[in-house]
Amino acid sequence: MTRITLARTALALTALTMMAPGILAGPMAAQTAWQPLRPTVESQPRRQPAPGLSSGTRGTLRALDKMSGQVEDLPLAVGQTVPFGRLSVTLQSCRFPTDNPASDAYMFLEIRDPARDEMLFRGWMIASSPALSALDHPRYDIWAVRCTADGA
Repeated sequence: MTRITLARTALALTALTMMAPGILAGPMAAQTAWQPLRPTVESQPRRQPAPGLSSGTRGTLRALDKMSGQVEDLPLAVGQTVPFGRLSVTLQSCRFPTDNPASDAYMFLEIRDPARDEMLFRGWMIASSPALSALDHPRYDIWAVRCTADGA
C-alpha cells in the first residue's frame, strides 16, 4: 500500500471508532437521550381573539356569466332568492365583523339549477377568500361582496 492509502485508511478507522459507541448503541441510545418538550407560558404564542361577528340582514353578491361577460351585483335580503342566468341564489345567513363591517363578509348560500333540480352549492362563502369555498360551475361564478344590517 502507498502512504496516501494508509493515511486514508487510518483516518477512516479513527472516524469509525469515534462513531462506534453511537452506532453500536443503536435506537436505545437515541431514545434515552430524548427529552420531551415542556412548553412554558412565555414560549407559547398568544392567540388573537376571534373577531366579534354581527348578523346582517342584507348581502350583496357579485355574479359573472363567463359566456357573455355579464357581471351583475345581486342585492339580497336574508331568506330571499334571486335568479341569475339559469341559477337561483338564496342567501340563508349573512355575518360581518362587528368592529369593521367593511373588512369582510361571511354568507351562507344555496345555489341551485332549477331546470335540473340540482343543488350546485350549499355552504359559506367568505368575501376576503373567494377561492376558499367557491361555486364550481362551467358558466357562472358567484362570490360574496358585503353584508349589511338594516341600520347600516
